[in-house]
Amino acid sequence: MSAKRDYYEVLGVSKSDSTDTIKSQYRKLALKFHPDRNKSPEAAEHFKEISEAYAVLSDPEKKKLYDQYGHAGVDGKYSTEDIFSGARGNFDEVFSNFGAGGFDSIFESLFGRGGGFGGFSRQRGQDLLHEISVSLDDVFRGRKLEIDIKKNVDCKDCNGSGCSPGTRPETCSTCRGQGQVRITRNMGFSTFVTVQPCSKCHGEGKFISKPCSGCKGSGKTRGTKHISFDLPPGIDNGDYVISGEGESIPHGQNGDLVIRVRVQPHPYFKRDGADIFYDAKISIVDACLGKTIEVPTLEKPEKVKVEEGTQPNTITKLKGKGLPYMNSRGRGDQYVRLVIDIPTKLNKQQKELLEKLGKTFE
Repeated sequence: MSAKRDYYEVLGVSKSDSTDTIKSQYRKLALKFHPDRNKSPEAAEHFKEISEAYAVLSDPEKKKLYDQYGHAGVDGKYSTEDIFSGARGNFDEVFSNFGAGGFDSIFESLFGRGGGFGGFSRQRGQDLLHEISVSLDDVFRGRKLEIDIKKNVDCKDCNGSGCSPGTRPETCSTCRGQGQVRITRNMGFSTFVTVQPCSKCHGEGKFISKPCSGCKGSGKTRGTKHISFDLPPGIDNGDYVISGEGESIPHGQNGDLVIRVRVQPHPYFKRDGADIFYDAKISIVDACLGKTIEVPTLEKPEKVKVEEGTQPNTITKLKGKGLPYMNSRGRGDQYVRLVIDIPTKLNKQQKELLEKLGKTFE
């Protein structure tokens, strides 16, 4: 196994850099190497490496030990779980607007669903899928959605506590309410600490001696939960995740709710990312003589000048009249293609006029 690289080198920062600088640099690298965004074979390992570096350098106590003793100062005192779980709040802050979840998403990306730090595993509820269809106007303006999801909800008899009415959970005597037990092993000059979930309370820190009869102590029953969320402007076809709103299981973490968005075709606008396209039909006369026409946009009609001698399929750009960029400022453009409408049937008088016109070009 290759030796660990210096954490400062991994993130591209120095010991004198501020916490905000370290956080900003980690966010840039995480956006680049997150496995959900970067499908290269090396991305997952890079992401794991920079996340471990950030977990240490974002924690003042661990950073101090690392600065004094290097990797030996951290690895000899903390398990992998300790290193990451201690930085949970830092990860959640960095990824609050990332779209990929916080600490739990990092956990899954590094070790797989249900996987764990140093052998610590935690069951996870199933992800739930909900499909929605939205209009181009919803994409332009954004929309607040209200949906009802069938899933495990808090038991009404015990309000989700799992305890028989009139009772409450007791602090677990085995782990003293910590939910986990530490096992320390001395090996030569080093001390290794491993953490594992308490077998009595299943990592909850509390023990139910008198379970609720309605939910059999799980605290959950089958029901419906009402969920509201904002659909941001500029959204496209795809899957979007609401972290923690999936299925829940006793003594485990919630799954995610996956919102599958399908944008309905528009009657006359075509979309390409944030740009939209519109075909405007003009007559042969207007193409030859020129004219100012009015075309629809996502907001209000705009005037477009047709120049004299306009050729078929000439394209005019209406800058900034497209869709908003998702999670960013600005808008795309609207492209208007001028389609010359050539009549398929002409009466006798029209034919004669065209023949006369044609002779003037000879």
